[in-house]
Amino acid sequence: MDDQKNVFGEPIATCSDKPMTGFYRTGCCHTGPEDLGFHTVCVEVTESFLAFSKMHGNDLSTPRPEFGFPGLQPGDRWCLCAARWKDALDADMAPRIILTATHEATLEIVDLADLKRYAIDLV
Repeated sequence: MDDQKNVFGEPIATCSDKPMTGFYRTGCCHTGPEDLGFHTVCVEVTESFLAFSKMHGNDLSTPRPEFGFPGLQPGDRWCLCAARWKDALDADMAPRIILTATHEATLEIVDLADLKRYAIDLV
């Protein structure tokens, strides 16, 4: 997984280790053949996004210890499914993202220009 790249073609940065995120729970938005949902977008969740996600069938705020999921709070960073982020974008509810920690596979679903508009880490 060390050779996985971000949307700039650089080594992918850590998204979060508190809470520990990523499909493989490495702290990075790594992906592979088992990750059918493309958990590749590093987001910083907001209260409004958490409510949006819950309303659309993906409750990210309720802890699910049986899956090693702590439940998210506003301000937490998390590797989100690229299609879910695109849905939120289309509904004008997309959370901000960290591009250096967002996997290049995201570009198969979302344009880089859209990602850049929501980037926290662009100067």
